[in-house]
Amino acid sequence: MTDSHLTRRTLLRYGAYGAGAAALAGTAASWDRLTGADIPGRDDGSLVVATLGPAYGPAAIRTLTEGFRQVHPDIKLRINAVQAVDWSDFFAKILTQVAAGTAPDLVYVATEGVQLFAQRLGVALDKWVRRDAAELKEYFADVHPSLVESMMYEGGLYQLPVEFNAADIYLNTQVLQRAGADFPPADWTRDDFTALLRDMKKASGARFTPYFWTNRLWGGVVPWLFANGTNLLAESKAPGGSWLWDSFYPAAQRRGRGGGFRWTAPQATHDRVEEVYDYLADLIQEGLCTRPEGGNGQNLIGVFSTGRVGVTPAGGFWAGGLHLAGMQSDGFDVQYFPRWRAQRMQYGAAGYALLRTSKKQEEAWEFIKYAARRDTLMRLFETNQTTPARRSMLTADRYREMGPAHWQVFYDTLDKFPDTGPMPAPPQYAEVEQALVKHTGTALASPRSVRPALRRMQGDLEKAMERDA
Repeated sequence: MTDSHLTRRTLLRYGAYGAGAAALAGTAASWDRLTGADIPGRDDGSLVVATLGPAYGPAAIRTLTEGFRQVHPDIKLRINAVQAVDWSDFFAKILTQVAAGTAPDLVYVATEGVQLFAQRLGVALDKWVRRDAAELKEYFADVHPSLVESMMYEGGLYQLPVEFNAADIYLNTQVLQRAGADFPPADWTRDDFTALLRDMKKASGARFTPYFWTNRLWGGVVPWLFANGTNLLAESKAPGGSWLWDSFYPAAQRRGRGGGFRWTAPQATHDRVEEVYDYLADLIQEGLCTRPEGGNGQNLIGVFSTGRVGVTPAGGFWAGGLHLAGMQSDGFDVQYFPRWRAQRMQYGAAGYALLRTSKKQEEAWEFIKYAARRDTLMRLFETNQTTPARRSMLTADRYREMGPAHWQVFYDTLDKFPDTGPMPAPPQYAEVEQALVKHTGTALASPRSVRPALRRMQGDLEKAMERDA
């Protein structure tokens, strides 16, 4: 999702390899809030669903609870919107609840945590998917197989994706006009991208930044790695999954699919990785972009909408965000990420994970199916705060008032570029992102910093991947 996408992040840091005690010591003062012990009626036999607070406000919670009650009046449902800074903070709080014996039944999990939850806490949905195959055919026919594959782990399916966000490129149309530039074609290249940034810079003042990006795995360096035909970690497919692909997808769509993605050996010192960092360092030196900043990019909406930033990577969630910020639909547009050696793009997705500790697994499965229904998602995603996983929901009517004009890009990033895949998110995700963020900032301090910083990143990644998550 997810920028919330959601935005998206360090379960490992708080318990997967021994740091859990430190987390518990630091949260003693707010134990009731973290464990949910202060929630009235928390032991009333309800099915408990935990979501990331900033992504699920009161209106979304009402939509889910009231709609589910109509379909399943016999199942009590409570949705806990856990207030957290980002996905890492959210996952840490969920792990605290598990340790305290107050775990929810279901947790809304983005790509960042799919494999960690699957490995440590989750229940594969395979038996229910097989049992209810006739009911689910419509769902799978409406959802791209790559999104489904991203929710698999070692042959099992652990979540039904309900949303995703690919790292496409948003362009400020006012800035394009100021630079005398046309909207770029779908097959534009890295060199076209660089030339556009130069034109924007020439036509704008000193406070203008042609290209802005945040330092993280989603929408940071990784889209450029994908475009250059490489990745931070070696990528392959787990065996298995034919039970799902043969049941729900035609031959053309299931070709090359497996039992989920595997990310293994670090390759930060690979020539193509270094090439990406050299390119970004050159952009910084030329004043075409700023050094990468941390965070989830929410502060960017203001500077982009006022024309102080020309282009930035973002997903469908930004269309709703820009509209809410008062930007007119013709004030921005979106295009695919530019081609380098490839035009493979990156996304993050999200869905509900069922925890092994749940004593209401049948009821939880009914909620998972309900939450993935088209009518549910139509009500839930009215403001375009994300990209729905269901292809049929992306229509001209949905984007007519909010924009962008090229809204088809959001789902066509999957449909027209079938090798587009999830960001690297192994069970050791937290440490992987921590190493990337730390050493990316150092690498881009100056052109001479790239190679030594990547060597240090490689060392930290190797240590992270050696640990048993």
